[in-house]
Amino acid sequence: MSHPLLPRLHRHAWMDESIDAFREQVRRYVTNELAPQLDGWRRQGFIPREVWRPFGEMGFLLPELSEAYGGAGASLAYQMVVQDEFARAEMPANTAVHNLAAHYILDYGTEAQKRRWLPRMASGELLAGIALTEPGCGSDLKALRTRARLDGDHYVIDGAKTFITNGFSASLLVVAVRTGDAGSRGVSLVVLETQDLPGFRVGRRLEKLGQHASDTAELFFDGVRVPASHLLGEVPGNGFVQLMSQLPYERTLLCVPAAAVIERAVELTVEYTRERKAFGHTVFDFQNTRFKLAECATLAHVVRTFVNDCIQRLLDGTLDDEAAYMAKWWCTEQQGKVTDECVQLFGGYGYMAEYPIARMHADARVQRIYGGTTEIMKDLIARKLGA
Repeated sequence: MSHPLLPRLHRHAWMDESIDAFREQVRRYVTNELAPQLDGWRRQGFIPREVWRPFGEMGFLLPELSEAYGGAGASLAYQMVVQDEFARAEMPANTAVHNLAAHYILDYGTEAQKRRWLPRMASGELLAGIALTEPGCGSDLKALRTRARLDGDHYVIDGAKTFITNGFSASLLVVAVRTGDAGSRGVSLVVLETQDLPGFRVGRRLEKLGQHASDTAELFFDGVRVPASHLLGEVPGNGFVQLMSQLPYERTLLCVPAAAVIERAVELTVEYTRERKAFGHTVFDFQNTRFKLAECATLAHVVRTFVNDCIQRLLDGTLDDEAAYMAKWWCTEQQGKVTDECVQLFGGYGYMAEYPIARMHADARVQRIYGGTTEIMKDLIARKLGA
């Protein structure tokens, strides 16, 4: 159960009884069906694809899709609840990436593309990844070099990607490719079904500091042929605009786990310091501990309030890019700060991987990198200030 200080402070207008009931269903499923297997998934370095079939059949993967595409026609708030509960249970970001891929198809795909892929993504039959990052260009998508040349009614793709979440386990990929000249106008998004696809190869599963249950892989494309009808959008060259238009939603999707992890870290540390004895007192009795926890609890409240406001504005259609950039960098930085403070209060046990706080601290580090680094977020905000 949550510490009583936290939930009382963090209710928001978008949270209603239906949201609460859905949250309880998701939490029960995650607790009973997924969390007990998490240690094994960490050791093997990935979550088996078949795990997502029953999760999808419960309606938890893409509840925000319309019924025509396999969803429940719910608001985006329901997806945020799923990500919140995943983060509390230390589940990695696999489904967030799957969700983003679905929204690219939903927003830019043809009706035939939506009906082909979205119902199978909602059911968990297909697990999706997004292949953007390349070895030589990192976050600079304008410089990507993976090329797709038109050959009759097919694109032929050559190139490589790296740091791809779900790269090993995905059966569907949204791939950023160069279909034109250098720069943003030459970028397009193409959808690949990877099962037994000639010329497509998964390279190494990369070893990471944290997020050990989430597979991150290198991908290689050597003359991969994909039907031209798998291009997202009516004409090539719109990929960069498509990617940019999803950023407010993507940034919010990354802020929700930050809020959840901060809250959970505070809860765990309050519990631990109340039980741990030192010099005849509990660790919680020391003034330094109490002050540090007061600071962390305050940050938990401020972060959750900011995130809830972003969710409300997202639902209302009023979330601007700058607010999303601010939320992404600031909330994830606080996630790192709070988990670090909590590790310190655990002492030596906080450094042991068998303790959740150690894993949460390691898992949190990438939040300041993927989805746009803190430095890029600040630069984008500053550009708007100087406009």
